[in-house]
Amino acid sequence: MRAGGGASPRPAPLPAATSATATLLVPASVAMPPPRLTHLRRLLLPLRSAAHHPLAPNPGRPFPGPLHPSLLLLPRAMAGAAHAGVATASAEYEEVLGCLGSLITRKVRADTGNRGNQWELMAKYVQILELEEPIAQLKVVHVAGTKGKGSTCTFAESILRSCGFRTGLFTSPHLMDVRERFRLDGLDISEDKFIRYFWWCWNKLKDKTGNDVPMPAYFRFLALLAFKIFSDEKVDVAVLEVGLGGKYDATNVVRAPVVCGISSLGYDHMEILGNTLEEIAGEKAGILKKGVPAYTVPQPEEAMSVLMRRASELGVSLQVVQPLDPQKLEDQPLGLHGEHQYMNAGLAVALANTWLEKQGHLDRIHVKHSDTLPHQFIKGLSSACLQGRAQIVPDLQVNSENDKDDNSSLVFYLDGAHSPESMETCARWFAHVTNNDRIQLGSLKQPHADRNSRKILLFNCMTVRDPQRLLPHLLDTCAQNGIHFEQALFVPNQSQYNKLSSLASPPSEREQIDLSWQLSLQRVWESLPHNNEGLNGANSSRASSVFESLPQAIQWLRETAQRNQSTQFQVLVTGSLHLVGDVLRLLKK
Repeated sequence: MRAGGGASPRPAPLPAATSATATLLVPASVAMPPPRLTHLRRLLLPLRSAAHHPLAPNPGRPFPGPLHPSLLLLPRAMAGAAHAGVATASAEYEEVLGCLGSLITRKVRADTGNRGNQWELMAKYVQILELEEPIAQLKVVHVAGTKGKGSTCTFAESILRSCGFRTGLFTSPHLMDVRERFRLDGLDISEDKFIRYFWWCWNKLKDKTGNDVPMPAYFRFLALLAFKIFSDEKVDVAVLEVGLGGKYDATNVVRAPVVCGISSLGYDHMEILGNTLEEIAGEKAGILKKGVPAYTVPQPEEAMSVLMRRASELGVSLQVVQPLDPQKLEDQPLGLHGEHQYMNAGLAVALANTWLEKQGHLDRIHVKHSDTLPHQFIKGLSSACLQGRAQIVPDLQVNSENDKDDNSSLVFYLDGAHSPESMETCARWFAHVTNNDRIQLGSLKQPHADRNSRKILLFNCMTVRDPQRLLPHLLDTCAQNGIHFEQALFVPNQSQYNKLSSLASPPSEREQIDLSWQLSLQRVWESLPHNNEGLNGANSSRASSVFESLPQAIQWLRETAQRNQSTQFQVLVTGSLHLVGDVLRLLKK
């Protein structure tokens, strides 16, 4: 790739991989031994020896030992920004994370399908924790869906908080710290409160569970913890995002929410929810309750018919909400970016308005003009924040070294899309923001008009996803909007090789890393039609690389940007929220 003006040296060339013989690629500047494509010998180190917690109900029962390989599904925990972005964690918090990690089962999700997986145990856990009445007292907004349910919950919580209510928000997954899942008044729960509530739930459950009633699995425990936190913190409203599906989700122990919502439906988690939209919609409709108002957005006909039929059986009037009209925002932008967010915002407005009406609080809102939203709604929608969804992050390390005039040399565009439909949405957003402004972020100045730009894809997805459904949707939609990637980088998630605890020592010898999945992603990419040239003039169908680790990929991107200071590198990070969280963690170090 030639840098603008020819003043900067070319980046170190990367050998091209072919679909016939997919090759592992590492940065030319990094001395690396040849890849060893065997299964990981040691995914995770055992936890450091943990002393028994003084509040443990059974001092004879040891704390969890080695963490399970399935812990690769969790991003490594990081403490808050209290120490200038440096990861810190108290010893007690480490013990908490170790206990949480022990709840991650070895089961492969596709083994059992969605037959409830002993869902009736949730009622027993609620009983053990004496949460029946506290849950019944919560004023809940409950949201399911395939795409946009987290954004919808974030908008709804922000609106109701702007109306003056004390809010609790439970979402998943987290990107950097498990406490992100629990927000009180818009902020992640503090470490001290999290520890206190964790031990209360953990000790009671440990004391009352055994062979007949095992400890709850990871997500179920977190949902129970959310109910305890929100009830004890006396929130006015609890906004709950369904984890997976709806009917058998841990959040569905709420029997009488104030209002329910179902965001856009599509093909995801098919190994559990079913292979058709009808089956998937049936699972999502499981959150609908008799006598509880419900809203959804325009859906494919086969999904909508299932939702309407279930609503009719329950005597519920399921109302379809249209995307929010931007003119109702009085020229204020949404806090979450992307055209698709107007759909989620429209649903959130309906949910928040109905919650206010049902709770007798409509007098709290004030409308300036009949054709605009109440100012509290506008404030809430414009101030909503959710990391990892249509998020733009300049790499300050590269930019501080290269750009004396605040231009952005290396910019990451992060979106945790992981379904075919969300891939298309992500592609349209990426095309819109990169075609329009060539990056203008906050205080960052507009780049010089003659500055070159290069699009690079940084991708990974979970093995339960089908890359032959994801990558074509992404590539085709980008191409339709004039976007062509000149390099594709495939990496394992950094969290795949880290345990939840952050204090244990790193491995004393080099880990063997299984990159067979990343190589298969590369082969899918190479098989797709490409119509443009890649970096260094290579055909883009061959301009793809597999890196042994995410830090190596980031290092290569930084070195390339530093060597080509007249070029802006625009990196789309997508395919996995875990990957997005890992990138954010590295950029914030």
